[in-house]
Amino acid sequence: DPAWVGTDARTLFSKALDGRRVTVLNDADAAGLAEDHYGAAREFEGLVLLLTFGTEIGSALLHNGALVPNSELGHLEVGGMEAEHQAAASIKDRDGLSYPEWAQRVSTVLISLENLFWPAVFVAGGGISREADRWIPLLTNRTPVIPAVLRNTAGIVGAAMAIDAGIAP
Repeated sequence: DPAWVGTDARTLFSKALDGRRVTVLNDADAAGLAEDHYGAAREFEGLVLLLTFGTEIGSALLHNGALVPNSELGHLEVGGMEAEHQAAASIKDRDGLSYPEWAQRVSTVLISLENLFWPAVFVAGGGISREADRWIPLLTNRTPVIPAVLRNTAGIVGAAMAIDAGIAP
């Protein structure tokens, strides 16, 4: 909702909760924290990039476990179009793409991201990660891509981690 743009959510929620300390972060950042510390990327050092492939492409960027919040890499322009407008899982469904066709689009996005960031690993999240064996082997980028393992609990675990660490938005 456009009315939320520019809203200081932390202050708003804290005030509604009688001044309690509040931590606010987006779902991909929360999932990234969890997958980096307890999930698929726990054995990797350096830069970890989690991408959630769903209606859009969410992202979490972590360096040695430290979150760089609000990366929103799905909005990065790749080949004249936002990444999520060509490689989100919803686009696969909307356009009736086969896994090989969709994987080619995902590879194009991943190659652009790896050329910018040189991550140690990409973690693929979102509902389509349950079918990782059908599309991850088809990817042509150079950086390893591994499926998220914490599934729907990743956001909850990551949110708890953020509260405990006092991560600010």
